[in-house]
Amino acid sequence: MDSVVPFRSPVVVALPIADRRESYRFYQEALGLTAVGELASDGVPEPLRFVVNEGLHLMLVPSGGFGWVIGPHEVAPRGQSECLLNLSFATSGEVDRAFERVRGAGAETVTEPSAKPWGYTGVFGDPDGHLWELTAPVAD
Repeated sequence: MDSVVPFRSPVVVALPIADRRESYRFYQEALGLTAVGELASDGVPEPLRFVVNEGLHLMLVPSGGFGWVIGPHEVAPRGQSECLLNLSFATSGEVDRAFERVRGAGAETVTEPSAKPWGYTGVFGDPDGHLWELTAPVAD
């Protein structure tokens, strides 16, 4: 039997962005995330990396640099994504409060928070069109 490769924590999700300062501001205001690392000359940490939790970091990479990493593949145009990032909350009230916070920071509302068969959920887009879903379990 093959053994499991011992992955190192955390998992890092990298997303292409258009504007470092705008993304830095948005993720601090909208989700209350703290960036790690030394500040570059533009006043934004380089690399622009946020700690979501112990097991997950978010790295935001300018589109040009992102293109260098992915080689011959094209960076998807703004708003075209094959990934939905999800943040879980304990209650629908927490989802509503978080959604108001991201909306206040300038998020694009994709779907308003509401009850669905799989939970209480709402979806928003960040400044580069990456989609985030905020969810809570269905109340009994």
